[in-house]
Amino acid sequence: MFPDFAADDTQTFHQKLARFNVLRMAPATPPADWQADMDSEYAHRQAEGQFLEALRGEVASLLPDPAFATERFITWFEALVETGPGQQHTLFDWLAEHATRQQLRLFLTQEAAGEAGFEDLLAYTLVKLPEQAKLECARNFWDEMGHGRPAAMHGPMLARMVSDLNLQPAIDATVWESLALSNTMVGLATTRRYAYQSLGALGVIELTAPERARKVALGMQRLGLDGRTRAYFELHAVLDVAHARSWIAEVIRPLIEATPACTPFIAEGALMRLLCGERCYARYQLEFQTTQFALGQANDRLQRVA
Repeated sequence: MFPDFAADDTQTFHQKLARFNVLRMAPATPPADWQADMDSEYAHRQAEGQFLEALRGEVASLLPDPAFATERFITWFEALVETGPGQQHTLFDWLAEHATRQQLRLFLTQEAAGEAGFEDLLAYTLVKLPEQAKLECARNFWDEMGHGRPAAMHGPMLARMVSDLNLQPAIDATVWESLALSNTMVGLATTRRYAYQSLGALGVIELTAPERARKVALGMQRLGLDGRTRAYFELHAVLDVAHARSWIAEVIRPLIEATPACTPFIAEGALMRLLCGERCYARYQLEFQTTQFALGQANDRLQRVA
């Protein structure tokens, strides 16, 4: 059936797109009616494109001066860890110092539901990149894959945390802001016209994740969660510092030196990812201020921090 997005509220739109992304990224077998599948995919991809183009428009006023030379752009990019949307958000100090176990579990459930899988996003993004950038993506991917050791793979490490805490992440129980973040990352990585935006978005994750991960790990430790359960966050609090340095040196710098025209698109992707994150943090904080972290409530509440 040809899906219709025209009448959807924000929550329903991102639920539909998230379900499509689950199917889109999963291995499959040829369906009998592959043409109907193509019609459905076209409708979802068109809706995704409209969403991503609107998001590009939202960050346009935050873009750096297009006349920036390489060094000045790198300085701007590195400063996003302090100045970018959502950075230094008070939510993470509160998680580290005050959140109850139940509140932390609810936060982690939302984050797990919105996790698109960094290694898969990398794999999609590195296709046909120049040699130096592709090699750095490959090194980063190998880290994500635990250097070939299943117990050290980052995805299963996150899955162990979810299992240890008996979390139940599900699309229908996830706020639209978290779904939108995941939908943005998947859309950028799987669409070649957004390849540079994907590189900017992935790079800014590496740049900004360590401090957030450190504070979440501190909150988990304060609440008595063991090292195995904290491992995913403790690892990223350290490893992503090195990843960010390498990403800037081996991906961003050579790309913008070779192709200056890609610079604003790398900046766009970074800002799109940060804006989506900021909306998540604002939504979580808003909900934590109520008596219950209510998921999937009426749409007028879901729009309050759009």
